[in-house]
Amino acid sequence: MPGHDRMVGGPDMEDPQDEPRQAGPKRAGPKRAGPNAEPDRLAGSLGAGIERSLTASLRLAIVPVAILVLAALGAFVYGAAVFVHSVIDIARHPFPVGHQVGLFLLDIDLFLIGATLLISALGFYELFIREIHVDGVGRMPAWLEMRDLNDLKGRVIAMIIMVLAVGFVELALDSQNGLQVLEIGGGVALVIVALTAFLRLTGHVTDQNPDKPV
Repeated sequence: MPGHDRMVGGPDMEDPQDEPRQAGPKRAGPKRAGPNAEPDRLAGSLGAGIERSLTASLRLAIVPVAILVLAALGAFVYGAAVFVHSVIDIARHPFPVGHQVGLFLLDIDLFLIGATLLISALGFYELFIREIHVDGVGRMPAWLEMRDLNDLKGRVIAMIIMVLAVGFVELALDSQNGLQVLEIGGGVALVIVALTAFLRLTGHVTDQNPDKPV
């Protein structure tokens, strides 16, 4: 029937083929590298190589560490030799007493110098190479732990002050000129004051307030 055909296939019925197709997700094509991508990649590789080289160069600190350890050993051996010589000399000539005491002060001076060299070696190793641990446990006493160059500087300067003080006492015992002793003592005192002021002025801010971040 024509009417029936018109009803079935009339304009009110939509043809599925006439429905607009939904656009699916677009596939992203391959990204084209910009003109600066290759130079940036090369610069990044070069920078990483430089950083690795600089990190590896810290191992060069083993050279001063070895030299300082050998120098400390030399100072200790020299101090031991001076001690043996002093004992023999005192046994043969026990007087004057002041001169003999000066020989032992010389020993103290040498051992302090050796200790200063050894502390410097430990500081270089801990700061530039790695912290000293044996079987995963720290073996360094707390007063020898060094976190930065300020810690190393403080310990070395403290040892230098002790060496200066002992050296001055040794000189005062052996000298026959009181004016010379006074002049040298004044110079030593000025140096000690200057070193102490230097430590105070260049020390850590966190030494006074540990909770304050650097």
